[in-house]
Amino acid sequence: MNVFVLIKQVPDTEAMLSVKDGTSINEESIKWIISPYDEYALEEALKLKEKDPAVIVNAMTLGPQRVESALRSALAMGADNGIHIECDEDLDIETRARMLAEAIKKESDTGIVFIGKQAIDDDSNQTHILVAEYLDMPVTTNIISFKLEGDKVTCEREIEDGDVETVEMNTPCAVTASKVLNTPRYASLMGIMKAKKIELKKITLSDLGNISTEKKTFTKRLYSPPEKAPGRILEGEPEEMVKELVSILKDEAKVL
Repeated sequence: MNVFVLIKQVPDTEAMLSVKDGTSINEESIKWIISPYDEYALEEALKLKEKDPAVIVNAMTLGPQRVESALRSALAMGADNGIHIECDEDLDIETRARMLAEAIKKESDTGIVFIGKQAIDDDSNQTHILVAEYLDMPVTTNIISFKLEGDKVTCEREIEDGDVETVEMNTPCAVTASKVLNTPRYASLMGIMKAKKIELKKITLSDLGNISTEKKTFTKRLYSPPEKAPGRILEGEPEEMVKELVSILKDEAKVL
């Protein structure tokens, strides 16, 4: 059975970002990583492979040449294959999802598609739903447990107010991982060395057929949040501080 893990390369959570031209970030000197939720998705796929050696784990991503490092990281963790859909264009989420789905359709014996519940860069939380729609398969989001028995998947997912819902689906299906699902493994030195020798499968946009890259959504403006004014510490007796605070809220903050 082929299992697919859709990963996205994103800026490191500790990266200092700056706006480049009002609609994008400056990518110079940024360290790129696999979106953390996608690591949980990959770990669950690898755990499935450990239980059933017939499972083949395919890590797939879309983007420019730099995303190859994300695939190498997935291979170092234990994925069998890396699939790179080559694209230098800035695509909207709907187009990206359609391309990912079309690439999966070209493979045989697809059982489960694992995806992180959201990417930490745009936090759109849409890709998994759209991919499942284009693949015409059921999807369960935000899962905290996963079990496969035969062709039936049983998942638990978090819903509102901390409640848990149990969902059963037949394969093929898609699931999205939350951070409660597991603890992603570290790549071993042997895994890193082995990953360097694995040939990545390349897919061009023309290989996917006649898919329009015309954007349906646009970024009108991207900007850094304004710096907050420094805090103020009031000193003195409690009664004096209360009077001063009320005066500040009334005369300066204009909230009273």
